[in-house]
Amino acid sequence: MNQGTHPKELPAEVLDDVASVVGAEVTLLSRLPGGVNGGAMRVRLAGRANAVLKAVPRAHPNHLDETLRAQRVVEHMRRRGYPTPAWLGVGATATHVWHLMDFVDAAPAPDLAPSLIEQLMEIIELQAGQASEPYDHWSYAWRVATGQESAVAGLDFNETPEQSRLRQSVARLSGYSSVVSALVERLRLVCADVPPPREAPDMVHADLSTPSNILVRDGTVVAVVDIGNAGSGTRATDLTALVWSTFQDPLLDGVRRRLWTRILDLVGWEGAAVLAAAQILLMLEVPIRHGRHDVVPGVVKRGHRALDELNALR
Repeated sequence: MNQGTHPKELPAEVLDDVASVVGAEVTLLSRLPGGVNGGAMRVRLAGRANAVLKAVPRAHPNHLDETLRAQRVVEHMRRRGYPTPAWLGVGATATHVWHLMDFVDAAPAPDLAPSLIEQLMEIIELQAGQASEPYDHWSYAWRVATGQESAVAGLDFNETPEQSRLRQSVARLSGYSSVVSALVERLRLVCADVPPPREAPDMVHADLSTPSNILVRDGTVVAVVDIGNAGSGTRATDLTALVWSTFQDPLLDGVRRRLWTRILDLVGWEGAAVLAAAQILLMLEVPIRHGRHDVVPGVVKRGHRALDELNALR
C-alpha cells in the first residue's frame, strides 16, 4: 500500500453503504497513486468490473449535496463526449461522503508536458457553453482577486464553506511578509476597476492543472478525474491554471504563449488579469497555510512573472 489513507482505515460502514447503493459486495484492493485531498482506492465489485472508490471525511452539512452536484456535472459532460469516468454511485455515512466511479486502466501524468497541455486545451474546448450547475467559479475568482464581496456589487451568490474559508484566508495574506504584501497589493491594483462578470456559460473543472488528475496511456490523455469541484464559469479558468503550471519548465514557454492567447480571446485582458490574480493568490495561500515557508519565495517570483507577461500582452 502507498502511504496515506490505507484501505484498512476506511470504516466498515462506508463499505456497507457503498454495497447497499450499488447492489454488489465491495472488496478493497489497493490505494491508487495521487489523491492529494482524499484516498482513492481501487475496489472489486462482486460479479462486475473493478471500480474506484473515493471516500473523504464529511466536512460540513452540505458535503453530500456538493458531491451530488459533481455527479450531475459528470453525467451532463459525459453525454457531450467529455473524457471523465462514469460515476456508479454516491452516498454518505455519519462520518464520510463517498463516490464510486469506473476504473480507467491508465496512469496519472508524471508532469504536464507540452503534448499533454495541447491535448488538455482541446478537452477544455468541450466545456464551452456547458454550464449546468449554479456553482460559479468565475464570480468567485473575481471576489478572490478584488477582495470585494459580491453584495457590494449587487450580486447574489452562494459559496461553499471551502470557498469561503479560502477567500477569508487569502484576505489575510498581506500580513505574512512585506514581500507577499507587495505582490498582493500589485494584484489588487490590477483588478481594482474590473467589474464583476455577468455570465457563466462554460463548465469549469477547476483542477485540471494537477497532473494526478490527468490519466494517460501511451502519451494520450484518456481521462480527467477529480471533478468534485466542477461548476460553471469560463473555461479560461482552467486554461489559467495550466498557465501557472507551465512556469516550472522552460520547455513549456511556447505552449504558455498559446494559452495566454486563448485566454485573452475568451475573456479579454481584464478578465485574464482577474483569473491570473485569483490563481496567484490561491497558490500563495496553500504553502502559507501549511507552513511551507521555503516555497513562498518561488510562488511570489512566479506571480510577478505571470503579471509581467500579461502586462506585455496588454
